[in-house]
Amino acid sequence: MRVLVLGGDGFCGWPTALRLARAGHEITIVDNLSRRRIDQELGAQSLSPIRSLDERVAAWNRLGHAPLEIAPIDIAEDYHSLRALLARLRPDCVVHFAEQRAAPYSMRGPGQKRYTVDNNVNGTHNLLVALVELDLDAHLVHLGTMGVYGYDGDGLEIPEGYLDVTVRNDEGATFARSILYPTAPGSVYHMTKSLDQILFQFYARNDGLRITDLHQGIVWGTQTRETRLDDALINRFDYDGDFGTVLNRFLVQGVNGHPLTVHGTGGQTRAFINIEDTVRCIELAVQSPPRRGDRVRIINQLAETRSVRDIAELVAGVTGTAIAEVDNPRNEAPCNSLQASNRTFRSMGWQPILLKNALLNETTEIVERFRDRFDPAVVPARALWTRQNRPGVLRGEGAGAEGR
Repeated sequence: MRVLVLGGDGFCGWPTALRLARAGHEITIVDNLSRRRIDQELGAQSLSPIRSLDERVAAWNRLGHAPLEIAPIDIAEDYHSLRALLARLRPDCVVHFAEQRAAPYSMRGPGQKRYTVDNNVNGTHNLLVALVELDLDAHLVHLGTMGVYGYDGDGLEIPEGYLDVTVRNDEGATFARSILYPTAPGSVYHMTKSLDQILFQFYARNDGLRITDLHQGIVWGTQTRETRLDDALINRFDYDGDFGTVLNRFLVQGVNGHPLTVHGTGGQTRAFINIEDTVRCIELAVQSPPRRGDRVRIINQLAETRSVRDIAELVAGVTGTAIAEVDNPRNEAPCNSLQASNRTFRSMGWQPILLKNALLNETTEIVERFRDRFDPAVVPARALWTRQNRPGVLRGEGAGAEGR
C-alpha cells in the first residue's frame, strides 16, 4: 500500500513509519518538525540522542528495506501543500499522528492552549476536507487517546467508543440508540481529541470517509524492533515535566538515585501500552480497514491499567529507590478506578507486553546507557491545572505527558 504517516518524526510516528516500511509499504513521512522546536522552547531534550530527520531517513534507506520519503508540510497551516501531496500520491492509507500530544504542555499558558487547538483541530479538519475534495477513498487511521473518556470510572468497563442506550419519550415509548461514549476531557489536549471525534463522525456519515480512531493509553518504552537496527534510528525518550510520561520520569529518577515523585495519593489509574504494541496495533488497524459507509471504527488501544502508585512500586523494586509523595499540580480526583475493553485487538490475535514482564529491559537499555544526559532541572511540572493555583509557587514535580 501507499501510506502517508503524518507526524512521522514523532515518538509514535517514527517507529510506525519504520514498521510499515519494513512490511513493504510505500511510506511518505509528513512532518513540520514542531516537536523538535518545542524541545528548544522548553530547554529540554530526549534522554536518547535524536538525529535529524534527514539523517534518520538516510540511515533507514541504507538498510535495504522499502525506502522512506519526506514531505516537510505543516498540515494545520498549509492546506494547499497537503492537498497537492494527497493529489499526487493518492495514498491507500493515511496514519495521522500530527498533533501536539502532551496534556501538561497544552495547559502551560494561553499560548500553548491556543497552539494546541489551532494545530490539532485545524490539522485534522484540513486532512478531512482534502480527502473529500479529492474524492480519495483512503483509510484514515488516527491516534486518539483514552483520555477522551475521562478518569472518573466507578467500576463500569469503558466500551470501545460507543455506548448502547435506551431513550424514553414523554409518551413512555422507548428507543434504542448507539451514541459516542460521553467525553470528559481533562486538559486542552484531551479536548482537541474529543473534537476530533465529532469531526470524524460528521465526515464518515456525510461523505463516506473510512476512519479508524484509536483510543490509546499512555505509551511506555522507547525502542521497537526497527529502531534497534541502527543507532541513527533510535526513538525518543522524554522525561521532562511536559512530555515525559510518569513511567519515564520514575525510571530516570530511579536509575540516577532520585526519589520517585508520586503526585498526591498516587491513586490515579491510567491505561498503559508498550511502544512495540502501539506499532503493532497500528499495523493491525492499517491491514483491516472498515468499509465505505461504515460508522467510525473506534478501538481502545491499551494493554493494562495501573495506578501511579503501582508504577512507582514497580520501578522502586527494580532500582531500589525510595518513593516520595509531592503535591499534585493537576486538577483531578485523588484516586479513580479505570476499566476499559480492548476486545477488538485481542480478537485479532494481539498479545500485549505487560509492565511486569519488560520493565527491567527498558531500565537497562536506555536509561542506563544515556544516564549522563539526564537533567533533573527539566523534571518538575510547570503547568498547573487550575486558575487559583497559577499565581502561587510551583508545588510539585512533573506529572508527565498523558495519552502517548
